[in-house]
Amino acid sequence: MFDTLSDRLSATFQSLRGKGRLSEQDIDSAAREIRIALLEADVALPVVRSFIARVKERSLGTEVSKALNPSQQVIKIVNEELISILGGETRRLRFAKSGPTVIMLAGLQGAGKTTLAGKLGLWLKGQGHTPLLVACDLQRPNAVTQLGVVAERAGVGFYGPQPGNGVGDPVQVAKDSIEYARTKVYDVVIIDTAGRLGIDAEMMQQAADIRDVTSPDEILFVVDAMIGQDAVNTAEAFRDGVGFDGVVLSKLDGDARGGAALSIAHVTGKQIMFASNGEKLDDFDAFHPDRMASRILGMGDILSLIEKAEQTFSQEEAAKVASKLASKKGQDFTLDDFLAQMEQVRKMGSISKLLGMLPGMAQMKEQINNIDEREVDRVGAIIKSMTPAERQDPTIINGSRRARIARGSGVEVSAVKGLVERFFEARKMMSRMAQGGGMPGMPGIPGMGGGPGRQKKQVKQAKGKRKSGNPMKRKAEEQAAQARREQAQQGGAFGLPADGQAQDFELPDEFKKFMG
Repeated sequence: MFDTLSDRLSATFQSLRGKGRLSEQDIDSAAREIRIALLEADVALPVVRSFIARVKERSLGTEVSKALNPSQQVIKIVNEELISILGGETRRLRFAKSGPTVIMLAGLQGAGKTTLAGKLGLWLKGQGHTPLLVACDLQRPNAVTQLGVVAERAGVGFYGPQPGNGVGDPVQVAKDSIEYARTKVYDVVIIDTAGRLGIDAEMMQQAADIRDVTSPDEILFVVDAMIGQDAVNTAEAFRDGVGFDGVVLSKLDGDARGGAALSIAHVTGKQIMFASNGEKLDDFDAFHPDRMASRILGMGDILSLIEKAEQTFSQEEAAKVASKLASKKGQDFTLDDFLAQMEQVRKMGSISKLLGMLPGMAQMKEQINNIDEREVDRVGAIIKSMTPAERQDPTIINGSRRARIARGSGVEVSAVKGLVERFFEARKMMSRMAQGGGMPGMPGIPGMGGGPGRQKKQVKQAKGKRKSGNPMKRKAEEQAAQARREQAQQGGAFGLPADGQAQDFELPDEFKKFMG
């Protein structure tokens, strides 16, 4: 969603790099480009004005003029101001001290409240809570059924006593759900309310009535990040009519201009708390302003990547794999282990999204977007078509075995051969890294190859001096070496006496004066 904004900002910063000193004209030019980039991204005009004013004020001060690298200092200022308009610090959910925590979802129809209720329920379940989804959208056709299906997929509780489709009292359902949660020992109640195509008095009144009977600990306004400037107007209307404590962005994986999402926190004074960036239930996470700013500026999001890895990979499994790679040149690491690791990575989400979290990957967007996610499935099919013995020792895979595996997995024989060869290369490289040798082919750089064993080998090769292939020249060299040895026996190095005469040796008077 923020690709266009990222590209424009990157081009602006590129023009500043390499300059040892930034003039006022340079800063004005950069500020103008940043303003255009923000407006093109659909950021609200008041937010753009405030943002540019702060950036220019700080850039023209001593903060930049006395910096060793002025262009990097400007990037740092833009990053900090971007974090500020996104809400500053990460905002966490408030939980009730006693009884179930009540979270009410509000927003327009089509914003994605029902699906988001399931995503939030799954996320809270992962945090150790027992959520209950409550169906209070009794107007939209099949909204109650949809929420029940979403709850089942998320593995959380569901309360929907009324059939919906225009039948039932949503306020009474919301009130009864609190007692139901206490009885069934659910510690979080997530209320899915009805929306409309636009702001109207009936929707506002219903949301206010549900708020009054449930006294929610958190009211979350769900906004579609793709609807543009109207998102800001709707947020202001909900804030004044019903009130809300935080914002949830849905459809953040869309290709529309997402600047309106950047404006909401600044305009309403309420922070963005969660972001939904995909269709799957686990495509949902807490919103971190600093990490989002880092992504927009093309700096990646390593912390989110680490968190995903920690949630997916167990430390025991990681230690087991590391020990296999570190022993016997990695020969204990089999295709079964390779398949297990690959499936773990797949659980983390889309490979394109994971690569997009790495710093510097913004310059390779086209290649990342063209990655075929099905390739992982093909590799898995090839490995699963092998016998246990073949997975344990791929060296036994000959021509006839390759043909059988290819038929079983529905690929060409060359694909099987290529996979086995790539596996051996990958195992060799990972084994070298696990043993502290770093990346192969890069000697002399700590952690990037040239491990201890390699250095010793080089030293060993450097020992001794090559003998000439010419017999006459070789004889002359041997005579010269013999003469040096005889001289060494008669006296020490640098013309000093040998060890046997050391007790009779005295420094000259000039050296004695020099040494004091």
